[in-house]
Amino acid sequence: MEPAGGARRGGAAAGDAPALPRAAAGAARAGAARSGVRTIAHISDLHFGREDPAIVAALREDLKRAEPDLVAVSGDLTQRARRREFAAARAFLHGLDAPVLAVPGNHDIPLFDLARRLLQPLDRYRQYIHEDDNPFLEDEEMAVLGLNTARATELRGDGRISLSQIEVLRRRLEPLPPVLVKVLVTHHPFVPAPAGPQQALVGRGLLGLQAAEAAGVDIVLAGHLHRGFAGDVRTHHVSIKRSILVFQAGTAVSTRLRGEPNSYNLILLDPPRLSCTVHAWDGQAFRPLAPTRFIKTDDEWRKEG
Repeated sequence: MEPAGGARRGGAAAGDAPALPRAAAGAARAGAARSGVRTIAHISDLHFGREDPAIVAALREDLKRAEPDLVAVSGDLTQRARRREFAAARAFLHGLDAPVLAVPGNHDIPLFDLARRLLQPLDRYRQYIHEDDNPFLEDEEMAVLGLNTARATELRGDGRISLSQIEVLRRRLEPLPPVLVKVLVTHHPFVPAPAGPQQALVGRGLLGLQAAEAAGVDIVLAGHLHRGFAGDVRTHHVSIKRSILVFQAGTAVSTRLRGEPNSYNLILLDPPRLSCTVHAWDGQAFRPLAPTRFIKTDDEWRKEG
């Protein structure tokens, strides 16, 4: 993987390690020996600063065994955007020895340091994790775009997509051939959880989904809710006519649970099929649950089984 050149914005303290290796075009080509097949480990809401060390160690080993072609991190790497929390998150991701594509979450923006929150909200994220908070990866089988939905002006932690990001989505994904599986990664969700207490959805979400529909996006990966589920955005957004699958991830390693155990998603792309398997913590290890399988027919993703 290429080093993330120029990622040290704002200067680093003595002894700081460099930012994460770049998940750039070609970075996922290590899996090219399995022609046509890609595996994405989708982890979210790590919340270093409120992590369980035993679960962190177990997740590290589980991901190393899985050998994913990409680790997609859908935000909230830290609890309070402190340097030591970012350093711990970076050390964990760096130790996976896999390409990483990450986006920030609302917890990756300082909460109590108002000057930094308003003037340099993502300075530490860019210093420790990656200089680009709208990262992009493309190889022979998939194209993955991350969009930063965290906003310093949203004190409740709600997120938003900007109009310029919608243009980035169109520019990056629309020209690509439909043979590629196109994946969008955000922190804030586009659809609500199927049950339980509801939270605000990402602002301008419908505009974003309309652009995603036009660009041929197949999958949206998100977090924020600390609850995992799989579905189709059309169950909530009836104006979207093309199937776009949504995979929400629970919190991977934090103690901030919301009615379900720590978990992550392992997504297998094997066109025209794909599957999403939740790996849930049972107190001793991450155990795979029954996979949710889909097949693409007539440009529609349909659930199998």
